[in-house]
Amino acid sequence: MPDASGGMLDGMIDWAELTDEIAAFVLSACCAGCDAPGTLLCGDCRRALSAEPVLSTSPNGMPITAAFPFEGVGARCIRRVKEDGETLLAHPLGAALADAAASSISDHPDALLVPVPTGRAAFRRRGYRVPELLMRRAGLAPTRLLRAVRRTEDQRDLDVDERRRNVARSMRARHARGDEEVLIFDDVVTTGSTLDEGARALRAAGFRVCGAVALAATPRHRKL
Repeated sequence: MPDASGGMLDGMIDWAELTDEIAAFVLSACCAGCDAPGTLLCGDCRRALSAEPVLSTSPNGMPITAAFPFEGVGARCIRRVKEDGETLLAHPLGAALADAAASSISDHPDALLVPVPTGRAAFRRRGYRVPELLMRRAGLAPTRLLRAVRRTEDQRDLDVDERRRNVARSMRARHARGDEEVLIFDDVVTTGSTLDEGARALRAAGFRVCGAVALAATPRHRKL
């Protein structure tokens, strides 16, 4: 409602100005998958995020289902979420995660859906927990049952054995709830050592771990 001078009253929203700001944001954006200007995710790249499940097993033999390989458009979009704060991309990524998880959830309809815990430093840096964000965008209800009990090193340059040692005894279940089924969720699986550590902590608390679901699997962890 304008005042006598024709301006906006204090505290009211100038919708025209807000619309201009949103339009400027969209126009300055580029596609996370191919860098096409004027969009956060173009149609071709959105279609490239369709789930193509990758089946594998962890070092300890736990079955893992990932929505797609960690490469190409999928990998670039995940990096934008994790490194650049582009949380709007969690919606199409969450859709792929939901498709990948559907079979496991159908087989274990009463299982608790437990995300791998996010370290304190990563949470402070991002302000959100990536596995939980993706699960919620997938329409899933995460049960925050695991917690990190010690700091681990960055795993990107570690081999299989180094990763296993790095995460060993780094997690603990928040509490025991009896003989309940659990599915573990993560954003990216490389060797599966982190998922195995989560499974160890949950089994130690009396839970039955049925398997794991991830958004993406690195090519070296694919089961061809």
